[in-house]
Amino acid sequence: MAQAIGGAILGTRVDLHENPVMLRGFDGARGQYNASKILGGMQDIYTRQHGIGDYILIVAGKDLYIPGGRDFVFGLARPSVRAGIVSTTRLDNRYYRRKADMYDTIDRVVKEGTHEFCHMLGLDHCRNGECIMFCPTTLDELDRKRKTLCPACQRKLDAAKRYF
Repeated sequence: MAQAIGGAILGTRVDLHENPVMLRGFDGARGQYNASKILGGMQDIYTRQHGIGDYILIVAGKDLYIPGGRDFVFGLARPSVRAGIVSTTRLDNRYYRRKADMYDTIDRVVKEGTHEFCHMLGLDHCRNGECIMFCPTTLDELDRKRKTLCPACQRKLDAAKRYF
């Protein structure tokens, strides 16, 4: 389902593959994973060792943070290596002691995954709170976003896609 929705939002084919890999970057003192280190590891494994040039979006059930900046992130992208990661940990209602709802989690993963993928395509954050490229800092902000780009971001994506 997420595959079809993500592809529909971006207007391109999206393939989903299970690929269990060991994630580098666990910080025992924090009990979280360093998202930057994970993406560095993916760059090493996929790009350098295997020569894979496809866009890669990792969906992991690990709580993520960025050192020196954010106590947690829903996801992170590194456009230069065409890699991104989304954490399901804080996208799940149970993290906030709310009633579990698989459909809420799927909706959030689609939004965050599309957001990170758009970063890989060169889009920056948007100030429009309903745009998929808005950078939420809370779950409520993420839930208020739509699964679409605002007109300005859509124009930027259309222009970027000409080069891919």
